[in-house]
Amino acid sequence: MKQIITTKKAPAPIGPYNQAILHGNTLYTSGQIALHPETGELVLDDIKTETKQVMENLKEVLAAAGMTFENVVKTTIFLSDMDNFAQVNEVYGSYLNEDTAPARETVAVKTLPKSVNVEISTIAIK
Repeated sequence: MKQIITTKKAPAPIGPYNQAILHGNTLYTSGQIALHPETGELVLDDIKTETKQVMENLKEVLAAAGMTFENVVKTTIFLSDMDNFAQVNEVYGSYLNEDTAPARETVAVKTLPKSVNVEISTIAIK
């Protein structure tokens, strides 16, 4: 049976989806963008600040399921411009232990929701 995971500490969904679904001991998070959870405003000052907000949103969704980034086994990063990879990777990496970092793919896409520059989703195991 699937359990809906939700927290007010991360942005509310902007469509017909949930922040995360827990099925058994596996958590599937929806892609997070740099929406500030309290104001609903996009945080687009620069790519590092944007990525930090994305990671903070993911951190809160994971916490709502009783998990941390240590539980993450897979991430998917979507970038609107692969030239931002190094800066996104720097911020992303600061949230993870390099020795236990998850599997990952990074994909350049034409556009992302709300014309943001980065979106990240995760799969985590409890």
